[in-house]
Amino acid sequence: MWTSGWLWALVAVCAADQLREEAERIMRNTPVIDGHNDLPWQLLTKFNNQLRHEGANLTRLNDTHTNIPKLRAGFVGGQFWSAYVPCDTQNKDAVKRTLEQIDVIHRMCQMYPETFTCVTDSKGIRQAFQEGKVASLVGVEGGHSIDSSLGVLRALYHLGMRYLTLTHSCNTPWADNWLVDRGDDEAQSKGLSLFGKSVVRELNRLGVIIDLAHVSVATMNTTLRLSRAPVIFSHSSAYELCKHRRNVPDDILQLVKETGSLVMVNFFNDYVACKAEATLSQVADHLDHIKKVAGAGAVGFGGDFDGVSRLPSGLEDVSKYPDLIAELLRRQWTEAEIKGALADNLLRVFEEVEQASNHRMAPEEEPIKDMLEGSCRTNYGYSGAPSLHHQSWALLASLATLLSLCLL
Repeated sequence: MWTSGWLWALVAVCAADQLREEAERIMRNTPVIDGHNDLPWQLLTKFNNQLRHEGANLTRLNDTHTNIPKLRAGFVGGQFWSAYVPCDTQNKDAVKRTLEQIDVIHRMCQMYPETFTCVTDSKGIRQAFQEGKVASLVGVEGGHSIDSSLGVLRALYHLGMRYLTLTHSCNTPWADNWLVDRGDDEAQSKGLSLFGKSVVRELNRLGVIIDLAHVSVATMNTTLRLSRAPVIFSHSSAYELCKHRRNVPDDILQLVKETGSLVMVNFFNDYVACKAEATLSQVADHLDHIKKVAGAGAVGFGGDFDGVSRLPSGLEDVSKYPDLIAELLRRQWTEAEIKGALADNLLRVFEEVEQASNHRMAPEEEPIKDMLEGSCRTNYGYSGAPSLHHQSWALLASLATLLSLCLL
């Protein structure tokens, strides 16, 4: 009996080794594109963005989920780095601090050119794959970073932003966040306001990916129906398996399928298992569920490394991606499905976003109509009563309306 048990254990170990080797073979040709990593935030909080600080050396940084050796071991070939600033910067210095975080991402590419290359399109990602570098992209996490200004939105695009998360864990004046669904915040925009819809249209025009992680279900619904291009959830999981409001419910997954959009699964224990402890296998359950409901083309990875306090057993840092791929192989995922989840699905979405963009169209303008509908929040980054400038615009608009009626 003892001999039989030992033999079965040996067979299991050999099978696991074979799956791991197969995972690495696949990932050498198709490395993972991760949708969300908060290393720039760690560089701010630990080193005040002083990248030349001895402790900030990314080749030996050891108290974070991410460093260069771990990225190499995890076969990470593309990374959306989060340019994140907290919600308490809203209506204050959010724009300045967002610019500083984008600067950190660019400086990472400049300081470690043998590892990182900053890119702004799908072609750049493919080129980075060929060169064996980590394609580094900017994702701005939170609509408060544009300070309700389409001009700021366009400026961030020119600085390399290629996705915008419409909210973080706070409402913007034009979009509702996930805490509305939990009852902690009150709905202000019923999803998106008129200005919020202008933001979506301008993101489409520019070719910036729209990210629906952190938003309310109403915001998800409205945006998926409005956007002319697929959208992503850069770091969210399946609500059916863990009923946390940061996750994506099945009716929204149906819209994800219909629109060719993408859910990049989050590894935070609270979103994976709805408790403090979770496992790699449970993350694979979320991938299985999204594949079942929305299709294999709707699955990606958005680990949220360095942005969360608890990670599943077996997925402690970015080096562990091959173990997750080995688990998917054990679950009979095909090589094509795995390559899709690793990179091909995101590349498809990005290419469709690029194809839907139209820079020759006139840019969206700050809509005066929002001001006429009683919004106290202006497009200039403060709240309160409308300024004389805005009152003048409202008066002129009213006079124009009266004049048009008189001419009828």
